[in-house]
Amino acid sequence: MRALVQRVNSASVTIQSGPDEGLVTARIGKGLLALVGVTHEDAPTQAEALAAKIWNLRVFEDPVGGSDGRMDLSVGAVGAEILVVSQFTLYGDTRKGRRPSWIKAASPDQAEPLIGMLCDELRALGAKVGTGRFRADMAVELVNDGPVTLLLEV
Repeated sequence: MRALVQRVNSASVTIQSGPDEGLVTARIGKGLLALVGVTHEDAPTQAEALAAKIWNLRVFEDPVGGSDGRMDLSVGAVGAEILVVSQFTLYGDTRKGRRPSWIKAASPDQAEPLIGMLCDELRALGAKVGTGRFRADMAVELVNDGPVTLLLEV
């Protein structure tokens, strides 16, 4: 599993088409936006490991100023939220030609339960988690904080 994690001041996901067009599926304030990709070899152990990595990632400054501007605190330590959005394109291969190959991305039937496990594990750790809708055409809006953007792999 792979996640592109961005520290945000706010983020939201809105359905762009179909009967639920315009529906905001999730909205968070200060926290992390995690765009998550799944590949064929991934299993529940990767979902658990990625959840722990996201939950414990120290990318927030101490709000009372005790860290001298260093990123010392995790999402849980500052009471922030997490927005998880499935992103199969994180496994796009662009080394040849101009059209990405998606061969390394897991099928939706394999990826959806693992994304669900990741979210469940984050909630079990204490996170307030919002999600996009799997297989939907979504608009993701965010106000990046920093910007701080990290690629995590497990």
